[in-house]
Amino acid sequence: MENRTATQITSKERIDRRLWNPVAIREAVINSIVHNDFTREVPPKFEIFADRIEITSAGTLPEGLSEEDFFDGVSIPRNRELMRVYRDLELVEQLGSGVPRILESYGKECFRFMGNFIRMTFPASEVITPQVTPQVTPQVERLLSVFLGEHNRQELQDFLGLSDRKNFREKYLNPAVEARLVELVNPDNPTSSKQRYVLTASGKRLAEKIDKD
Repeated sequence: MENRTATQITSKERIDRRLWNPVAIREAVINSIVHNDFTREVPPKFEIFADRIEITSAGTLPEGLSEEDFFDGVSIPRNRELMRVYRDLELVEQLGSGVPRILESYGKECFRFMGNFIRMTFPASEVITPQVTPQVTPQVERLLSVFLGEHNRQELQDFLGLSDRKNFREKYLNPAVEARLVELVNPDNPTSSKQRYVLTASGKRLAEKIDKD
């Protein structure tokens, strides 16, 4: 949810760029859990800042494993049973493959070895703009409350009991899209007769808040 995609439309192509490389982040999250020293009763910590993600796990490198070996992909599992579970779930492919995959996108400087912890820091491709809950009209709130998944325009109108297409677009749908609470499933063809709509992450949060209120 937080690894959003920044889109740049040029005269020739559409360029999508994630804030963080998804493969590297996935490997970092798995490594932080599998290699965390749980005997300290400290779980891995995941922190998201405006310009970076920091992942901190308890424990240092296992005895006998140097930093050079670590960066070369040599691995000594700290939690063998966890590693077995992750393998059974096909979340890891082979021992020692995680760090080299991270280094394909981020340099060695993203790792920091401390006395009792290992921290990985991944800079964002651009500074994250804090998300602020937008001020919405009662009509938009009503629209958000009827979403169950992906819907076309007619389905949404029927849920709301509205027959006037123009009124629905001007008072309900367009304001919700402009507030980035609802997004098009097919944004490259916004006027498609088969267009469908879905709540964004912000839209889901606001819909949940409305439902609780």
